[in-house]
Amino acid sequence: MKPWGKILVGSLAVIIIAVWMLGAQNITGLVLNQFEVTAFRVAGTTLYMEGEINSKTLGQFEEIIAAHPDISLLVEGVVPGSMDDDTMIALAYRVRELGISTHLGANSEIYSGGVDLFLAGVNRTMEQGAKIGVHSWSDPFKDAKDYPRSSPEHKQNRKYIEDMLGDDAFYWFTIYAAPGDGMKLMSDEEIMEYGLLTQFIQ
Repeated sequence: MKPWGKILVGSLAVIIIAVWMLGAQNITGLVLNQFEVTAFRVAGTTLYMEGEINSKTLGQFEEIIAAHPDISLLVEGVVPGSMDDDTMIALAYRVRELGISTHLGANSEIYSGGVDLFLAGVNRTMEQGAKIGVHSWSDPFKDAKDYPRSSPEHKQNRKYIEDMLGDDAFYWFTIYAAPGDGMKLMSDEEIMEYGLLTQFIQ
């Protein structure tokens, strides 16, 4: 076999192994993480957000804050989730640090990491009709609920929820609410029970 043939076969083997270990969805996420997929729009002191959160989102946010330091409200439109949980958590802590509130309009739909980001608001409000969907996080091997509660795998996400809401009850709710490849739409009663809002649904 010619040298270039060996390189091609070796490259294909690496791709096949990566897809097997990470899954096609995670491979797609790795590719999309290289591009800006979050859309922002500023109107006065309100920042409107659409799209998934990825590794570029925090940098986009910081550029906007530098140009508009008076931003006081983040409105999430349709935010399907996060491709990069570390970036999402860093972004969320930044939102809380800046004292920004979060809001969901009647047509808002937030899922997974989009919900986690919403929790960062110092005040959190939503209009009737908004959708909030949660599920378990997962890694290439298993879902969060399959790890013992004392497992270090829970630490980062559990602590984040506790920091934002004052306790970790919502974290445990999410990991049992739906598997990593599923989604649980929260009822109004569940939204209020777990303290996602600081005011009643509008």
